[in-house]
Amino acid sequence: MKKLNSMKKLAVILVTLVAFTSCSNDDDNTTPTPDPLNIVETAQSVGDLSLLVDAVIQAGLVDALSAPGNRTVLAPTNAAFTAFLQAKGFASLSDVPNDVLTQILLNHVIADANIASTDLIGNTGYTNTMADGPNGTKLSLYYNGTNGVVFNGGATVSMPDVSTENGVVHIVNEVIDLPTIATFATTNDALSILVDALAYADTGSPTVPYITTVSDGEAGPFTVFAPTNDAFVSLLAELEVSALTEIETSTVDAVLLNHIVSANVQSSGLASGEVGTLGGPITADATAFTLTDGNGRVSNIITSLVDIQGTNGVVHVIDKVILPNMQ
Repeated sequence: MKKLNSMKKLAVILVTLVAFTSCSNDDDNTTPTPDPLNIVETAQSVGDLSLLVDAVIQAGLVDALSAPGNRTVLAPTNAAFTAFLQAKGFASLSDVPNDVLTQILLNHVIADANIASTDLIGNTGYTNTMADGPNGTKLSLYYNGTNGVVFNGGATVSMPDVSTENGVVHIVNEVIDLPTIATFATTNDALSILVDALAYADTGSPTVPYITTVSDGEAGPFTVFAPTNDAFVSLLAELEVSALTEIETSTVDAVLLNHIVSANVQSSGLASGEVGTLGGPITADATAFTLTDGNGRVSNIITSLVDIQGTNGVVHVIDKVILPNMQ
């Protein structure tokens, strides 16, 4: 009997040892979870982003894009960078001045926000990048998610929502150049008649010339009060004409001048009182956010469409065309 009990005890000990050994072996064979990659490391792991990595290194932005925090990065592919360099006349990335390259790269970074593709699809609007505009401002970025996701009218998302340790990356098929007033006027369909008016005024004399000026990144800076399409339609009805081309180009020129201020005035800097446009004075009410022309006609500044910042000035969208003083 004693021998039987001893054998039972030995069996229990053996089973326990086997179980312990098995658990230890399982623990030893468990594959450790890799640490998550930051934005730069993620770009390095994607072969089609090697030129972006080279650009980040050349511009000295590795630490900034590796730091903890939240940010959204629009990452151009190698093909996008190659096309951009060719269009700008650069033989290689190393030919791009570092200050220029830095601002181009920062124009692809949205700070303090992890923006998912679901936040963009079906929506349109503006946000700011980390690139510098006039007077310490940050440049704007227009997104249109009504058919895919497109930025500033050109760059399309080809691979969305690449998650990283310190932000989210959307791979895009074009390098997003620094925007001008013309960029925002031509990419937002609600401002298409304004673009038509600028082009029509340029066919006559006098003219600024408008299209060349608003497209020139080194011009200005200017503040443009940009009437919507509906505002122009209302003006045509008010003047009892059916098209802009029924109005003299000199008159259209005079009207447009009343929408331009020779300074970069963001909405926070708009003060009540007289505002000197290139066409003459108008009156601003900074509390009501309105502009009154010399004929007593009141235009509302659309508060959701202000401070659209380009390299050569800022755009505030308004709901009524401003006319020269006809009294």
